[in-house]
Amino acid sequence: VEEETSPGSERPQGSGDSPCPPDMEKQNSDPGLPEGETAPSPGQPSTSTLCYEAESPDEAALVYAARAYQCTLRSRTPEQVVVDFAALGSLTFQLLHILPFDSVRKRMSVVVRHPLSNQVVVYTKGADSVIMELLSVASPDGASLEKQQMIIREKTQKHLDDYARRGLRTLCIAKKVMSDAEYAEWLRNHFLAETSIDHREELLLESAMRLENKLTLLGATGIEDRLQEGVPESIEALQKAGIKIWMLTGDKQETAVNIAYACKLLEAGDKLFILNTQSKDACERLMSTILKELQEKNPLKELQEKNPASPEPPSPREGLPRLPATQDSRLRAGLVITGKALEFALQESLQRQFLELTACCQAVVCCRATPLQKSEVVKLVRNHLRVMTLAIGDGANDVSMIQVADIGIGISGQEGMQAVMASDFAIAQFKHLGKLLLVHGHWCYTRLSNMILYFFYKNVAYVNLLFWYQFFCGFSGTSMTDYWVLILFNLLFTSAPPVIYGVLEKDVSAETLLQLPELYKSGQKSEAYLPLTFWITLLDAFYQSLVCFFVPYYTYQGSDIDIFAFGNPLNTAALFIIILHLVIESKSLTWIHMLVIAGSLSSYFFFALVFGALCVTCNPPSNPYWIMQEHMLDPVFYLVCVLTTCIALLPRFTYRVLQGSLFPSPVRRAQHLDRLTPEERTEALKKWRRAGMLGRAPSQCADHSAAKSEERATSGLSAPLAMMSAPSCAVEQGSFSVHETPLDSDFCETKTSGMVGTSEG
Repeated sequence: VEEETSPGSERPQGSGDSPCPPDMEKQNSDPGLPEGETAPSPGQPSTSTLCYEAESPDEAALVYAARAYQCTLRSRTPEQVVVDFAALGSLTFQLLHILPFDSVRKRMSVVVRHPLSNQVVVYTKGADSVIMELLSVASPDGASLEKQQMIIREKTQKHLDDYARRGLRTLCIAKKVMSDAEYAEWLRNHFLAETSIDHREELLLESAMRLENKLTLLGATGIEDRLQEGVPESIEALQKAGIKIWMLTGDKQETAVNIAYACKLLEAGDKLFILNTQSKDACERLMSTILKELQEKNPLKELQEKNPASPEPPSPREGLPRLPATQDSRLRAGLVITGKALEFALQESLQRQFLELTACCQAVVCCRATPLQKSEVVKLVRNHLRVMTLAIGDGANDVSMIQVADIGIGISGQEGMQAVMASDFAIAQFKHLGKLLLVHGHWCYTRLSNMILYFFYKNVAYVNLLFWYQFFCGFSGTSMTDYWVLILFNLLFTSAPPVIYGVLEKDVSAETLLQLPELYKSGQKSEAYLPLTFWITLLDAFYQSLVCFFVPYYTYQGSDIDIFAFGNPLNTAALFIIILHLVIESKSLTWIHMLVIAGSLSSYFFFALVFGALCVTCNPPSNPYWIMQEHMLDPVFYLVCVLTTCIALLPRFTYRVLQGSLFPSPVRRAQHLDRLTPEERTEALKKWRRAGMLGRAPSQCADHSAAKSEERATSGLSAPLAMMSAPSCAVEQGSFSVHETPLDSDFCETKTSGMVGTSEG
């Protein structure tokens, strides 16, 4: 199958299996259509068992639809195509040349020799906006035929508009008859372009454009891509989580808007602004008009007039507007921008104005966007706004966007594996993105933040024991602990518990995180790793090191113990303090945690006993010989270790208790839900939402937000669409449409248009 050329939308170059669908409803069709389709590999002898393999499910849908019209593709080789017609029987078309699809031309063509007329025929399919411009203005066969073509063109355009309003992906089909001399001349020039060393791509483009002109319109197609299961729910959850969603697609404007409504990216009450201009000046004026209207209705404006001292939104880098964390106001707004207008908006002089406009909108739909424009949009937001960008797509046209984003996600399926191979993460369906971000993203952020803080704490607390000892040894660098113990303390005795914590820590259950996507905002706000949290942790480490050093020091003051005998209770108490500190910070202790903690403590005492007995480093007058054995027979040693540990951890324990009971955060409240029964949990969630415990923040430009029952949040870019090709057909007045009919579940093919998401933090 050649490249699928839905309007401005590029399809991947891969292979996929398309199982046989059941018989489809038959309707009238133009017999020239299947000839223009470059499609599947040879099938089985019987039509009832004939199956196709296609690079794109859309290609397979068209071929299956043609078969429903009794126009069956029988076989396909590099040299010829065999098609069975109801009235003409089996015809073999000689395949002369193929011009593959590319995002610049937005079309593809095939050159064949017709078996009946022996004429060279060029069949072209592509975006309607492109094909319509390539149609012949005048007909050599007379005015009557020219008038007929104009009628067909007008009707086809009406059908295209109707298909687009219904959310179908539209294509136009056209043809051109060439003489043998014309084709030979073109083929000679095309061969020179193919063999050229310099400027080969430009020459090939010019050669294709010389062939694809003065076309005769045959009709149009419409293919329905159904949303995957769970797509609207996933997008709604992501918006509640504080992720602003943009849709970047190659579909035409009407189709893109229809799909945006279907997946709940846009809602019925949204005020929609369409930016569709053909010049830079018009684009700038229209953006200024829209932005002015949105800013005039900004509810924050009235509040700031009443309270001039109210803080302004944080200023982003390079003076560009930061995407607001949430939008909760009287009116929601959506922006639809076409590929031509997007080309102007991405120019440096309009970038600031474009970003200010998008910051005022709940959702943005970029239609007719090329792969290059998709990547430029992601790069623009990533470089000029204080946000993290996530791009997700399933086709080769999404690869550049996925690679430019901070996080790239590829959806596997019959669209090929290019997006998956270029991505950081691969998922099977779009609905899994919710769990990837809301659950694993939240867990990962919490684990990393707490682990960073813990490693700072652990090293500061232990190293400061040596620092305090320097005041009593004249800063000579002497250590009160054997060097082997110093080396193994981080390497062996305290290494396993943090690793288990970083792997298994779950502050909130996955079920609760999915039910309360707003909890994801805690990561966007960096609540787990704030500067204040960092300095409190360091102060706590200094305090614990003071207690760990001076309690044993004053306990053994005036005794006759040597240096290593003094250092042994310090190391033991430090080990207990550091490990129990991690226990206090853990939210989900399991038997694995307990086993690892017990193993760490056992390894320390085992090493100390064996090391003291063997006396590996016995250097008089002070050596570690038999120190642990003597201390384990001394009750004072146990008293010192217990008292030191309790005094050192008391502030941390008290802080966590007060924080969880008197000043609980939304995450802390959600932890209590995990302890409830299912019935209590359901009731608690209802009360939680009614009380608005998750909190709301005003938007930066709130004409576009609605005071609806559910919080809608924005903080980035994304374009979520997941669909399935559904090859059933209907033809009206020379226009060909593919609609949904009941198919076997195995035949349904998931598809996702490119998208990009951004999130603060």
